[in-house]
Amino acid sequence: MPIFAVTYAYTSDTDSLDRVRPEHRRFLADQPDLLLSGPTDDNGALLVFEGASREAVEGLLDQDPFYAAGLVVERSTAAWNPVLGSLRDHLG
Repeated sequence: MPIFAVTYAYTSDTDSLDRVRPEHRRFLADQPDLLLSGPTDDNGALLVFEGASREAVEGLLDQDPFYAAGLVVERSTAAWNPVLGSLRDHLG
C-alpha cells in the first residue's frame, strides 16, 4: 500500500491545543494505518500513513479532532517512497 507523509502546522492557541490533545492522540492511536506520528520542533507534527490514496488519507485526517477544531492551520500531504534507512525494512 502507498505511504504518505503528512505535515501539520498548528495554531499558536496553546490552551486549545492542550485541551484537545488527548482526543487527538486517541484518534491517532485508533488508526491502524498510522506508521509514525509525533510533534516537530516548529509547532507542528509529522504523520506517516499507509493509504489507498492521498484523498483517503486526507479524508481520514479531516476527522482528526485537531483538524476539526481548526487547530491545524496548514496541512501538507505527499506520497513518499522510502528506499533507504533502518526503518525501511519495517515498512514492508
